[in-house]
Amino acid sequence: MAINKKIRPQWTKKSWEEYKALQQPDYPDRNEYKNVLERIESYPPLVFPGEVENLKKQISEAGKGRSFILQGGDCAERFIDCNDKIIINKIKILLQMSVILTYGARKPVLRIGRIAGQYCKPRSKPTEKLNNEILPSYRGDSVNKFEWGAANRTPDPARLEKAFFYSVATLNYIRAIISGGFADLHHPYNWNLHSIEKTREWPKYKETVEKILDAINFMESFGGIKSELLGRVDFFISHEGLHLGYEEALTRKDPVTGKYYNLGAHMLWIGERTRAIDGAHVEYFRGISNPIGIKFSHKIDSEELTDLIDILNPNNEAGKITLIPRIGIAKIEDYLPGIIRKVKRSEKSVTWSCDPMHGNIIYTAGNIKTRNFDDVLTEIKKTFTIHKNEGTNIGGVHFELTGDDVTECTGGALNLTDTDLNDNYETYCDPRLNYTQSLEMAFLLSELLN
Repeated sequence: MAINKKIRPQWTKKSWEEYKALQQPDYPDRNEYKNVLERIESYPPLVFPGEVENLKKQISEAGKGRSFILQGGDCAERFIDCNDKIIINKIKILLQMSVILTYGARKPVLRIGRIAGQYCKPRSKPTEKLNNEILPSYRGDSVNKFEWGAANRTPDPARLEKAFFYSVATLNYIRAIISGGFADLHHPYNWNLHSIEKTREWPKYKETVEKILDAINFMESFGGIKSELLGRVDFFISHEGLHLGYEEALTRKDPVTGKYYNLGAHMLWIGERTRAIDGAHVEYFRGISNPIGIKFSHKIDSEELTDLIDILNPNNEAGKITLIPRIGIAKIEDYLPGIIRKVKRSEKSVTWSCDPMHGNIIYTAGNIKTRNFDDVLTEIKKTFTIHKNEGTNIGGVHFELTGDDVTECTGGALNLTDTDLNDNYETYCDPRLNYTQSLEMAFLLSELLN
């Protein structure tokens, strides 16, 4: 049944508190929790409204097929990874992938990181059991610790403040390395990690880089391109807007426009577990002016999705809504075409993306959570085919990936198997594509775009 949006009261930063809020931590000390949020609200924000509006315009262009979105990063960031080496590796792989995609697609690539704020994660169960002891589930470093033990798993509001400052430090370093010329296309070899030179993809990547450099030199020789512009790229940050108290504290009213923005990120998304129309997350999200991603599985029906879009984007603003299906290879061909047709008939202004990761979780015989490279690629291929058949644009992809040489997903250029997973399995939540797998995925995706 369609929701009557007119019965909703006027939105405020706190109106979400009148709705059922899922996936929220239970803090023993509510006074300390309140004090932490008040301090976070008093700090300068991470981003500026003008940046958010710029991203919205670029997402709108992707929805029209004029550019392409590459959104990627960790499943869940960890405090211990807030260091220069880890951050640089994450930026390296996203920049490398974007160059490959730009070259193959012949269109601009919009870079959005799952970074500088992705410290909170939804969980399928509120508790976990180990050796007959039941404790709260790990919900991300901004809530509790991954290590086992009652004290570690008790939600600690002080960790929210730590998450804020780790996000600030991460974003500050990202801005510094990009403005300092790290992204300069004149020097793409600066981005290389040695591991890729040992794989079968290296000659192909090297050939692509040489062609890019040749094109740049040719254009510069005729004055057709300004050298100083080649080192400038836009880079945006995003995270799942899960912890509503924290998100509220980062929500500010722009004195010029009167609009409310969550200034803890340029873009936020609602997850599969929190997208209920009558839930607190949708109520919160309907009041902010940021671009919003909606992740959904085969469990949502087409009418529910279009009602959700109406609530979150009543003015049908271009670039506001990015739809990110996370369905899985077993169901995507039966499910996605009908959803696309319904949204298309409703004339909703949306940008379509694809999350080929979350619908393809598998477990090994040893109960290790993993994903197979070929399954991820297959979902992408099927998504491209479906959109082509339906006459719609696929505007982007959304990956969980890292610039490090982890062993969390099987397959790819290194042909990782189940027995390799224990070599360097580091994620606290979901498995990520490693550096070489991500780069290989970029080459294959580039061929699809071309």
